[in-house]
Amino acid sequence: MEPAPAVPWVPPHDPKTPTLSVVDMHTGGEPLRIVLAGCPEVAGATLLAKRRYMRQHLDHVRRRLMFEPRGHRDMYGAVLVPSEFPDAHVGVLFLHNEGYSAMCGHAVLALGRFALDFGLVPAPPAGALEARVNIHCPCGLVAAFVACEGGRSSGPVRFHSVPAFVLVTDLTVDVPGHGKVVVDIAYGGTFYAFVSAEKFGLNLCSAKTRDLVDAASAVTAAVKTQFKISHPESEDLAFLYGTILTDGKDTYSEEPTTNICVFADNQVDRSPTGSGVTARIALQYHKGLLGLNQTRAFKSSVTGSVFTGKAVTEAKCGDFKAVVVEVAGQAHYTGTANFTVEDDDPLRDGFLLQ
Repeated sequence: MEPAPAVPWVPPHDPKTPTLSVVDMHTGGEPLRIVLAGCPEVAGATLLAKRRYMRQHLDHVRRRLMFEPRGHRDMYGAVLVPSEFPDAHVGVLFLHNEGYSAMCGHAVLALGRFALDFGLVPAPPAGALEARVNIHCPCGLVAAFVACEGGRSSGPVRFHSVPAFVLVTDLTVDVPGHGKVVVDIAYGGTFYAFVSAEKFGLNLCSAKTRDLVDAASAVTAAVKTQFKISHPESEDLAFLYGTILTDGKDTYSEEPTTNICVFADNQVDRSPTGSGVTARIALQYHKGLLGLNQTRAFKSSVTGSVFTGKAVTEAKCGDFKAVVVEVAGQAHYTGTANFTVEDDDPLRDGFLLQ
């Protein structure tokens, strides 16, 4: 067998279709596919306008990268775009199996490392142990703080959220097959419904993932049809992203509390869910179960990975009392890839098994 060529080999492909180059990472087991090159320019004067433009005109990029055969039902992605905010180092559009999120905490933790390592932010001063990366997400500006050594990322990342708040507590919804279920809805850059898995007779640590997904998706569907989500600043942010089933251990403890997040089209987060931790901290603070700067650990029932979170300062979002939440976790690189398309491929834009 002849030795491999010294330069990257590109397989036969449609020359009119740009090769999509990506860096793959994961945070607590949840994947992130970051687009390096190949995505057409995303038009729009604001990040939310860019999000609408990509949904309407460039959705094939999302499908090619998230769907099989290049991805899978639970793949997650990020397209980096310019921001209209002068303080932002980078803007980002989040991709998943159903569309485009407003916020993604696990992605912010990974993007903090990526932005520092790929030179998207000024090099930190000599001897600095942490570098700040300002990431403009559709929900607003999020500050990530990246542990570093010699100007490169070297460990955990933490971020400070947009103001997080509680939309409603003790909301009763009729969930088909389960009767009346009481949920809370909170915002951590996007909205989630929260309910204990025990309400469905499920144990987060021993139940089958399929049963947890079915229960969570039933709650999401019920809330969407029976309650109108509103956001005080933008209708683009006024949607329920998913449901988080918890172990019910909301009272402060030094022991981790466990949850599972089911979002978008029954997509399962492998991590503890950064924006979900943000919303859950806001909910616990709202209920008087947690004080400022009290750190809690949140564990994924899927992988056992852990994020920490704490409310660092009070804030406002419209008329809602809110808190800025700090979430911390560890992201890792897993590889790079170049994705091509052949013009006669009937599955060029991908597919999902239902």
